[in-house]
Amino acid sequence: MIDKLEMFIVLARERHFGRAAEACGVTQPTLSAAIKQLEEQLDVLLVWRGSRFGGLTPEGARVLERARVIVADARALREEMRAVKRGLSGDLRLAAVPTALAAITALTGPLTLRHPNLRITIFSRNSTEIVQMLDDLQVDAGLTYLENEPLGRVATVPLYAEHYTLVMRADHPLAGRAAVPWAEAAAEPLCLLSPDMQNRRIVDRHMAEAGAVATARLESNSLLALIAHVQTSGWVTILPLRTAQPFLGAGSLVAVPLTEPEAEHVVGLIAPHREPMTPVLDALMEAARQAKFQ
Repeated sequence: MIDKLEMFIVLARERHFGRAAEACGVTQPTLSAAIKQLEEQLDVLLVWRGSRFGGLTPEGARVLERARVIVADARALREEMRAVKRGLSGDLRLAAVPTALAAITALTGPLTLRHPNLRITIFSRNSTEIVQMLDDLQVDAGLTYLENEPLGRVATVPLYAEHYTLVMRADHPLAGRAAVPWAEAAAEPLCLLSPDMQNRRIVDRHMAEAGAVATARLESNSLLALIAHVQTSGWVTILPLRTAQPFLGAGSLVAVPLTEPEAEHVVGLIAPHREPMTPVLDALMEAARQAKFQ
């Protein structure tokens, strides 16, 4: 039953039998048979079928909600028993907004030092995708913004506040300034994160507050792509100071604070609001509460 529920969750996420089978590591006939058997066991139709996946039935939508809880509880039980036998070990899957990737080591570093048998996988995703991945049990926790947009029913630990800067080459005319107003930054040749990123929506909002519009000449969901264009093409970008810091050490780039308005937004750890938490997730939440961010 647990295996079938896991396959059903993946099918609901992928909305395609072939992709769901591939994600589960089984053949499509095997997945189809498992869903059919689950329907027979529950005595309801879960999926509308035609020549392709037609969506979940109303009963299927209700089963999906319960399936997520049951599968999560089963995984928690397995992890708890493994921890009893071997100590804290296994896999921890994290998803983080791109601007938080540089800060995530403040969690993963101390955690792996305390628990050397723990394996960590980190995904770079936007804030909407992170919430969906939590719902679909694809990740155990996420690093994202705690304000601005709905998170759903999650446990949160605030970590730090973002402060925004204009990042440019050291030979840029604005590089020696103590601060740059948002409205003045709007007139520069900007390369920015793409609109699917909450950071970009934050930038657009503060530009609007300053009576300006952030017109990007280049957009990307990759921080590395933005930094490469700033370094080689003389463009500028807007990033939180903590995000920009790893790129400032060589001295070729500088970050000047943005003002008028002076803005900050809280980034934190989010996890499913579930009790009890798995031992691994419990250790991560404790690491988050103890983390020190410079």
